[in-house]
Amino acid sequence: MRDSQLGIGVVGYGYWGPNLVRNFSINPATRVVSVSDLNPGRLGAITLLYPAVETTPRYEDLLKDGRIDAIAIATPVHTHYELAIAALRAGKHVLVEKPLAQSAELVTRLIEEADRRGLTLMVDHTFLYTPAVQKIRELLLSRELGDIYYYDSTRASLGLFQKDVNVIWDLAVHDISIIHHILDQEPIAVSATGSCHVFGSPENMAHITLFFADACVAHVSVNWLSPVKVRQTFIGGSKKMIVYDDLEPTEKIKVYDKGITLDAPPEDAHQFRIGYRAGDMWAPHISPTEALQTEVEHFVDCVRTGGQPISSGTSGLRVIEVLEAASCSIAKQGAPVLLRDSYGTRQRARAIA
Repeated sequence: MRDSQLGIGVVGYGYWGPNLVRNFSINPATRVVSVSDLNPGRLGAITLLYPAVETTPRYEDLLKDGRIDAIAIATPVHTHYELAIAALRAGKHVLVEKPLAQSAELVTRLIEEADRRGLTLMVDHTFLYTPAVQKIRELLLSRELGDIYYYDSTRASLGLFQKDVNVIWDLAVHDISIIHHILDQEPIAVSATGSCHVFGSPENMAHITLFFADACVAHVSVNWLSPVKVRQTFIGGSKKMIVYDDLEPTEKIKVYDKGITLDAPPEDAHQFRIGYRAGDMWAPHISPTEALQTEVEHFVDCVRTGGQPISSGTSGLRVIEVLEAASCSIAKQGAPVLLRDSYGTRQRARAIA
């Protein structure tokens, strides 16, 4: 496999599947062998665009095809586990669209199956592979911002309404994966509230707060009922601050040399006088490389070398644990849900009394 193309099968050619097929098709290290979808019209579109790619309405055909080394799954969330576990049992490496599965228990089963068979299991947390998020992580790890005080994000648009997941499993999953990646630490508790304005559908807007062991706090606001599309994040530190706007065509990241200064020592807290520091703003160069292109290259490298993906099954598990805790908190009208105890041990999602 090191010297030949990796054979790829894709299941699901709806919203995200075409992007996967396109990026695997243009990668010289991979070859899309076959695509499976239940919609005949979608299969016809594949034949027009990619005449050499085979199509089938039967997922089992991908599992039995010896030319296929790895399967990319881009189907509704409630199907992820069954499709992924079948692929792993068939000896295929697996890339799954986010979120990895419907529960932490199911994700754990996938991780164990992949480990037992020596296969790569990767979740499609695409934002981790964007040049912008990679630059932010670089700035934070180099202490350019100092101590991190907060992460504050708004992710809103008009739709797409999902039938099998609410807005936090659709949109907040992006920020939760980014937070884990750039802060290099996990939250200890979660609080969330959500609202549903369409009868018979899950929550379409939510506000989530993640608490950490230090003074850092993260707020994530997600909304399917916004009149405008917003993808904006503020990250504040003791030295500098970042504004990250994913919809900006060029200057996606702006670093501000702004902050506060205190003119009294900590022991004289009652005498604190707060001053404000305002310096320059600079926008680091961000490569225009498509994130999914980088992600596909990373997936191929992990399959060939046995390396651990950035968005591994374990990474996906950490995200699902936060999503489950947030869902539990919403059901409890915002009651905080503990993720870790004082010793750093993971807890089952439960509201704090």
